[in-house]
Amino acid sequence: MNNWQKSTFSGNSHECVEVRTLDGVVEVRESDTGDVVIRTTPRKFAAFLKGARAGEFDHHGDFSA
Repeated sequence: MNNWQKSTFSGNSHECVEVRTLDGVVEVRESDTGDVVIRTTPRKFAAFLKGARAGEFDHHGDFSA
């Protein structure tokens, strides 16, 4: 997968999180600052997603929107 995938929660907004897998590495970026890319392993990204789904990081977000 070389193309960036935008989160469906972003809708038509330009403020969105995008992710892709390139050469076995998962890359994450914000669409409005595409030059800043976080790289991690698929295993670590899966652990992050598991924690996010469980609400482990909810206290960091602003859910008023």
